[in-house]
Amino acid sequence: MSTLRFLSILVLVLVALDATNAQGLKLGFYKKTCPNAESIVRKTTASFVSQNPTLAAALLRMNFHDCFVKGCDGSILINSTSSNQAEKSAPPNLSVVGFGVIDAAKAAVEQKCPGVVSCADILLLAARDAVATIRGPYWKVPTGRRDGLVSTAADALANLPPGSAKITSLKAAFASKGLSSIDLAVLSGAHTIGVSFCSSFTNRLYNFTGKGDSDPTLDSEYVTRLKSKCKPNDAVQTAEMDPGSFKTFDSSYYSLVTKRRGLFESDSALLNDAVTKAYVKSQATKRGATFFKDFAKSMEKMNAIEILTGNNGEIRKHCAFIN
Repeated sequence: MSTLRFLSILVLVLVALDATNAQGLKLGFYKKTCPNAESIVRKTTASFVSQNPTLAAALLRMNFHDCFVKGCDGSILINSTSSNQAEKSAPPNLSVVGFGVIDAAKAAVEQKCPGVVSCADILLLAARDAVATIRGPYWKVPTGRRDGLVSTAADALANLPPGSAKITSLKAAFASKGLSSIDLAVLSGAHTIGVSFCSSFTNRLYNFTGKGDSDPTLDSEYVTRLKSKCKPNDAVQTAEMDPGSFKTFDSSYYSLVTKRRGLFESDSALLNDAVTKAYVKSQATKRGATFFKDFAKSMEKMNAIEILTGNNGEIRKHCAFIN
């Protein structure tokens, strides 16, 4: 091969690689177009979370619920209209809160750089920064996502695994998003922070099989404790997902699961698979020796699900409305 031909091929390869990178995500994507974007999101998020630490769990949950439905495209932020029931209106999302944090961060960024930073990126940055504010793990958030143009309640119902999910359906749901059984066990650890409405798990406490019984996979003492907080059909009261440290991001969730005190059936289900059970027991025994590192890695994988980049989607002016 002649030197000239080799150089020509090399140039074409480099151009192709550059085009590929331009279509993807990268750290500091807004460095030139909106240099202070990530700083603005971080400061806005921290100001909210420092006043209300439970928002860290809320924003992390919002992150999950966005990425599992049509990818990480900010579609969970869109409001319903008279002609469309958006993801927000789906039963699994009716208890999602924290939208005000995203709106505030978006407004602050728009003031500096109108029409540049996507709501999808702001949501993922805010979730990461919220967890970091309560001294949880910190993960990289490459940016450059675009905002989705579709948001339906039906998609949310079809893609979000319920708290009552069994291990087979949980593994299938994660696999469909390119996530492994280990990712399932790791990301379930997010239940170390936050609370849940009693209505999300009281089926485990009362009349579990239609005979007035409780879920046999739940520790009986824990059932008694939960019954003292949650009455049948209680849609108002809440319970801590990680009693005693629900505002602290730690590995105690795994100790609870090994003691059969996971709040949801999906928590208990982790003990019904060899891979997820081994991870749960390992973190419980070693006091979460690798949990923070593992969580960061799994979050980075999840945040790359079905992203929109380049000319796909749009940059919304307001996160709740398609332009």
